[in-house]
Amino acid sequence: MEDKAKAASGNSGSQADQPARSRVDTGTLGKAISVLDIVASAEEPMRFTDILAVSDQPRGTLHRQLSNLVEEGLLSLGRDHAYSVGIRLLKFAAKAWAGNQFRAIAEPHLRALHDLTGETVHLGVLRGNEVIYLDKVESRQAVRMYSQIGNASPVYCTGVGKAAMSALPEAEVQAIIATIKFHRFTDSTLITPKALMNEIETIRESGNAFDREEHEPGIRCVAAPIYSVDRSFVGGVSVTGPAYRIPAATLEGWAGLVRNTAGAVMEDMGARLGPRT
Repeated sequence: MEDKAKAASGNSGSQADQPARSRVDTGTLGKAISVLDIVASAEEPMRFTDILAVSDQPRGTLHRQLSNLVEEGLLSLGRDHAYSVGIRLLKFAAKAWAGNQFRAIAEPHLRALHDLTGETVHLGVLRGNEVIYLDKVESRQAVRMYSQIGNASPVYCTGVGKAAMSALPEAEVQAIIATIKFHRFTDSTLITPKALMNEIETIRESGNAFDREEHEPGIRCVAAPIYSVDRSFVGGVSVTGPAYRIPAATLEGWAGLVRNTAGAVMEDMGARLGPRT
C-alpha cells in the first residue's frame, strides 16, 4: 500500500529513486518465481515448513510471498495447510503448451509414430538436469502408463533424457552430470557419472536411447534425440509401454521408427523455424 501511495502522489520521491524501486521489484519477482518453482517441482503439496527448509528466504518474506501467490491464484492452500499449484498457473501453462511451435510441428509426427506402434509416444525438452514433457499421444491399449504433460523427470534414467544429453557437446554433458544427485529408482537405474557417460557414448553410436525399467519398474521405452542445428534446443521423442507387453526385441525393432520420427521433426523444425532468407 505504501508503494502505491507514493506512486499516486508523484511528489513523495525524486526521479533518482526510480531505478532503486525497479531493482527491488525485480528482486521481489525473482523471489516469487523461486517459491513457485519449489512448489511446482514437488511431487506432493508442501507445508510452509517444508518450503522454508529448501528456500533461501527469511520466514517473514516467504510467508508474504506465499500469501501473495495464493491471493493471485498461482498457488493453492489446502485444508491441510499444504501449498500446491493454483488453477491460474495451470491456465498459463496450458496456454503456453497450446501455442508452442515446437509442439505443433512435432504433433503429426508423434501421431504417425503412435499409429505404427500403438503405444504411448512422448515429446520432451531438456531443461537443466531434467526433461519436461511437452506432449503425449496415449496408448490404444486398455492398460496404459501414467504420465502427464508438463511433468519433469530426471535425465539420467529416462529414454528422452539420455537421448537429449547425447546430442550435447561433451563439456555440456559433463556440466549437467555435475549437477545430478543420483538416486536408485529401480535395480536397473544408472547411479554413477561413469555409467551414465558410457551409456551416452553408446547412444551416440546407435542413435537411440533405452529406458530398461530404470525410472519405473515395469516400464520400458526407446527414444531418439531432437535438436536444433546449433544445439541451443535439445529434446527427444520416445515410445513407452509396460515391459510385459513390450519385450526387448520389440523395443529394438521400433528403434528405427523412433529415429525416423526424430529426423522428420528436425527437418520440419529447420524448414519452419530456421532463418529466413
